[in-house]
Amino acid sequence: MSDDHSARLALPYLAAGQMQKHVTLNEALTRLDALVQTVVVSRTTTAQPGAPADGGLWILPAGATGADWSTRPTGALVRAEGGGWTVVQTGDGLIALVEDADEVVVRHGGDWAPLGARLGVAQALSRLGIGTTADAANPFAARLNTALWTALEAWAGGTGDLRLTLNKETSGDVLSLLFQSGWGGRAELGLVGDDDLRLKVSADGSSWHDAFAVDRATGRMTFAQGAGRRAVTVLTADGSYAVPAWARSVEAVMVGGGGGGGAGAFGASGSRFGGGDGG
Repeated sequence: MSDDHSARLALPYLAAGQMQKHVTLNEALTRLDALVQTVVVSRTTTAQPGAPADGGLWILPAGATGADWSTRPTGALVRAEGGGWTVVQTGDGLIALVEDADEVVVRHGGDWAPLGARLGVAQALSRLGIGTTADAANPFAARLNTALWTALEAWAGGTGDLRLTLNKETSGDVLSLLFQSGWGGRAELGLVGDDDLRLKVSADGSSWHDAFAVDRATGRMTFAQGAGRRAVTVLTADGSYAVPAWARSVEAVMVGGGGGGGAGAFGASGSRFGGGDGG
């Protein structure tokens, strides 16, 4: 333990019988002023400000310029005071709000990183909003254009698989994906009211039509509104026809060639009639 400064924040101690105690005390207060509720103007500004406000804090980026900034290391927390600059010693764990980026960063390993990158574990959250505000009805809400779920690879300690598990409490409850357009329901897929997979659709979000259901015990699919699949095969010569596995009925249309017309009747030229058309 040092006799002249504190162990963590390096705040200077007053010595017994010290002259001009106010100098040491003011130095300690100045350090506290920078390290408590730390607010940084920027950590991307490279040009040293010409007339900064007293007490202003900056985190120096790579390539900082200026008579003072250019001599300081990248990542240093600098404070403007009385027309000069001082480096504020910072330890791991210091959290700072960066005003111009509207982000929170934390000091770790001699560098600054977004606070979210250092959280690691965030347990028992009651609400989470991404790009929007979550509420009691929607404790998780996301407002975005794209989203990605990717498997944790084997080389990173995972299995390479990705499985999303959705669970409901009882058979009579609903577990579904609801697809909307303009906040009106258009399709719902899932275990809706029982444990069979179902799809229902709607044109207006209020009237719904069952499209299909898959029996969980047999795997048999039924279509409440009917379903159709049709294929046409034209046979122009003798041969065999294999009925597709999906076919449930076959409609055959046979067209025969017509027979030749009969010979013309005997008689004088102009009075003979040709034979009729073939069948």
